[in-house]
Amino acid sequence: MIVRPNFCGRVHRREFLHQIGGGFTSLALAGMMSRDGAFAADVPYDNPLAPKQPLLPAKAKSVIFLFMYGGPSHMDTFDYKPKMYPLDGKSIPIKTFGRGGKKNEGRVVGPKWKFQQYGQSGKWVSDLFPNVGSCVDDISFIHSMTAESPIHGSAMLMMNSGSLLSGKPSMGSWVNYGLGSLNENLPGYVVMLDKTGGPISGAKNWSSGYMPASYQGVVFRSQGNPILNLENRPGMDRVQQRSLLDFLGDINKSHLKGREHNSDLAARIASYELAFRMQATAPEAIDVDDEPEHVKKLYGMDGTRTDDFARKCILARRLVERGTRFIQIYSGGAHNDDNWDAHGDLVKNHEFHAGNTDKPIAGLLKDLKQRGLLDETLVIWGGEFGRQPTAEYAEGTGRDHNAYGFTTWMAGGGIKGGTTFGETDELGGEAVRDRVQVKNLHATVLQQMGLDPNHLSYFYGGLDQKLVGVEGADPIKEIIA
Repeated sequence: MIVRPNFCGRVHRREFLHQIGGGFTSLALAGMMSRDGAFAADVPYDNPLAPKQPLLPAKAKSVIFLFMYGGPSHMDTFDYKPKMYPLDGKSIPIKTFGRGGKKNEGRVVGPKWKFQQYGQSGKWVSDLFPNVGSCVDDISFIHSMTAESPIHGSAMLMMNSGSLLSGKPSMGSWVNYGLGSLNENLPGYVVMLDKTGGPISGAKNWSSGYMPASYQGVVFRSQGNPILNLENRPGMDRVQQRSLLDFLGDINKSHLKGREHNSDLAARIASYELAFRMQATAPEAIDVDDEPEHVKKLYGMDGTRTDDFARKCILARRLVERGTRFIQIYSGGAHNDDNWDAHGDLVKNHEFHAGNTDKPIAGLLKDLKQRGLLDETLVIWGGEFGRQPTAEYAEGTGRDHNAYGFTTWMAGGGIKGGTTFGETDELGGEAVRDRVQVKNLHATVLQQMGLDPNHLSYFYGGLDQKLVGVEGADPIKEIIA
């Protein structure tokens, strides 16, 4: 039995209120007595999001995952391939595998932007990302990432949850399961979607899977009310609502007696309390309009094309400051050119999405650094896969999906800045040196957060389930400071 609140009903502690005369003052007294334990069922329960000590020395306290949904082209962004330019338009023998199936030859699409060197490291970066280019000495670029699927749905699930199949907990859920939350008034795992909508597979990408629902991602909006359906019903103030929740909590805790290991029920109790506290704290946390003008300018929150993503990046920084463990921001939503999935006009697609995100991302890195937060915040950039060096169609510049080799980068959180790891071939078709898989990325994130990726497990279905799979995975040691 789980008692759920119904804010449209009239549930109160009738017996107690009747004895003391009822009315508004009795509601207030009931609320205060409940918080003092007068009505407590004296049943202990474990809060699923209670803070936990990391098992390993932790380099990072929070993660911000900048997810470029659709698959950005690595050879047009951060993986410089000068030998591709003179091959533009020429057909060559090359094995590719994307949504169009397996092919043995194709027409090369040379990079459509020039590259320049940045920073002391001299890293080559496309003209698509001049602002991020100014941050390269804080970034480690992984050019040899590989995935197990060239199809959006399964590849996104793999990048987010370590599995091609749905129903598994996402990386943010694993982090919250292993470490708990640092702020009892905000979710430990927040997701911000693109204004065009969510990605394919939807909420499966931030699901808690077989874990209690307390670990799943909470979708925040960057404008307006941060979370829908969080307001009180008309005519009910916080004192009345507090009394109602205390009453429901007593019943649920009473039912929990003898069932102390029922994590679903404990999660339900904790979720009611978190929702109540969020009504007061979430609006303040999301008030990015209150930021100083110089901060807004740094991120590009200026009413132009960068405004939307800038708001999300500022909000991510504010959440990190307030103890949220895992934040994921999506660039791109829905389908086709609403995301980075450049099957047709590569230039139109990537100039649009890079132009929306370049300045906000650089602003985030610089702002975290100047506040002393970058050292303890792990920032990740990447999509579910990359793109092929050849054209998908007989005409045009569109590229098909490429899971054989693509770029992901990481910064902060104990990552060695100004470094490059791995390599794709001279056309960017596949990883040829220091190949790593998505699970190696996951292992790196967990280790930097102080969690042992090969021992962090959750028993389900008769197995000790792990984010990195039952076979385990090693972190990418070469990029760790």
